[in-house]
Amino acid sequence: MAAPSELPDLAVTGSTGGLGGMVARHLAASGFAQRLLVRDPARAPELDDAHLAVCSYGDGAASRQALEGAKVLFMVSAAEAEDRLQQHYAFVDAAADAGVEHVVYTSFYGAAPDATFTLARDHYATEERIKSSGMTYTFLRDNFYLDFLPLLAGDDGVIRGPAGDGVFSGVAREDVARCAHAVLRDPAIHKGMTYDLTGPEELTMAQAAEVLSTGTGRTISYQPETVEEAYASRAYYGAPQWQLDAWVSTYTAMAAGEMAGLSPDVHGLTGQDPISLAEFLTRPVL
Repeated sequence: MAAPSELPDLAVTGSTGGLGGMVARHLAASGFAQRLLVRDPARAPELDDAHLAVCSYGDGAASRQALEGAKVLFMVSAAEAEDRLQQHYAFVDAAADAGVEHVVYTSFYGAAPDATFTLARDHYATEERIKSSGMTYTFLRDNFYLDFLPLLAGDDGVIRGPAGDGVFSGVAREDVARCAHAVLRDPAIHKGMTYDLTGPEELTMAQAAEVLSTGTGRTISYQPETVEEAYASRAYYGAPQWQLDAWVSTYTAMAAGEMAGLSPDVHGLTGQDPISLAEFLTRPVL
């Protein structure tokens, strides 16, 4: 096993998932050596000059060992869980203890302590933990992922939720990955920066349903719900309360205008215009 001093000083989390995997592949294609922090080595991508380190966010000791000698960390937010914020805190603390100098963290658009979207509050709290850690940072605040939109429609082709006529400026995960790659290529020039990552358009859910219908060949519509109806229509999943709150507040955040607004940051970081929903639907699955 290589000593920490012999491992790459760039550490990447989430490489077995969608976003982290895209970022790791971009870095490998650019010739960057990286250490991939994974829970399951068997699922790690096989990339040139990539070294595996095993840990989970909630295991501070393993995380410190995995990060020893690393200088720059790309931290994908953990999978949604009731204790996700505690996992984030443990991992951020471990990174600081291990000597990491700069963290690039995938946050959420409009992250704030009083955000309507409940998980955006956790992202804000994570940002604050990173800020107080002594490490420098760059925050990538992603709007709603376009990748998830087709999954919102039920078997009957209906998207249901209390979004009203509120708009969102959804971003493709592919664009987020390109932005992260751009930052990680030269993190020093992005110290202390927070980037809002949006697509090129604001859409209501009704408009998004029309684009989805055209792009998928499936008839998709949007049916507004009240908040009470939204909780009732999701009750059969048997999900815990925190998860129901997260699902419903995704829509109420749109209704409150908290996912509106267009940002130039995707183009500013990558030199490319962000992908629209219609364009996204024509692209191959990565």
